[in-house]
Amino acid sequence: GERGFCHAGSIMHIGRAAPHFWEEPCLSGSKGSGTIFFSYCSLSCVFCQNQRLSRGEIGEAVSVEELYQHFLSLEKLGCHNINLVTGEHYLPGILEAIGLAKKRGFSLPFVWNCSGYQSSEVLASCEGLIDIYLFDFKYIKEDTALRYSRAKDYPLRAKEALAECVRQCPELEYKEGLLQKGVILRHLLLPNQVYQAKKVLKYAYEEYGENILYSLLQQYIPYGNLEAYPEIDRRVYGKEYEKWLSYAENLGIQNAYIQEAESAKESFIPEFTEKRI
Repeated sequence: GERGFCHAGSIMHIGRAAPHFWEEPCLSGSKGSGTIFFSYCSLSCVFCQNQRLSRGEIGEAVSVEELYQHFLSLEKLGCHNINLVTGEHYLPGILEAIGLAKKRGFSLPFVWNCSGYQSSEVLASCEGLIDIYLFDFKYIKEDTALRYSRAKDYPLRAKEALAECVRQCPELEYKEGLLQKGVILRHLLLPNQVYQAKKVLKYAYEEYGENILYSLLQQYIPYGNLEAYPEIDRRVYGKEYEKWLSYAENLGIQNAYIQEAESAKESFIPEFTEKRI
């Protein structure tokens, strides 16, 4: 089929399907989150840690039935949920596989792990099929979104998309400490971007309060060729992260995940299927 901005065709491609133990604890639990990484991406982040995957250099073609079989395989491994990473460009096929799974009695929650850059109208089609939204809110300033991801309209689209996610999952529901339904808002702190990180939290907390979970990430690693972006060509300083955490506390946020400094290691980046498309 015709390829869009993300360069993906209509046939689904995945780069990895395996238990992942480094998601938020309410997702990873003791046996891991059943994570399926899709090839290609709708953003062009200059600091992307998974560039070979996001550019479609690696990945394996799968049918709807084969994707469903991956769900079953991850369930057999004991995973607590099925975590679908950056799959918006394959949404029709993914939703078909989820519908098939639910029709056949599959009971694990489905997590939509997204970049935040998607249409609220498209997200509406996920209602009743996606149980948890793991929402990466990257930018709240247009100039920053344009510079680092070539997406000036990112802030507007992310706000609209987040509102749709919360509409579908307005409350957090747990079972034995594991999230079954709800929204987790992630933000990755970039070097020299504490101000923006504060603004993201302020916006989200004023809009949604404690109805969503907050995940404050400091795992940024300067990846790829960043010579043209010297301001982010380093790791986040501890004092930057501490300022952000203090702000979150003063804001009144009660339910938040925070990270230790050692999370910013390349060993935390998953290996992907070495198959070319």
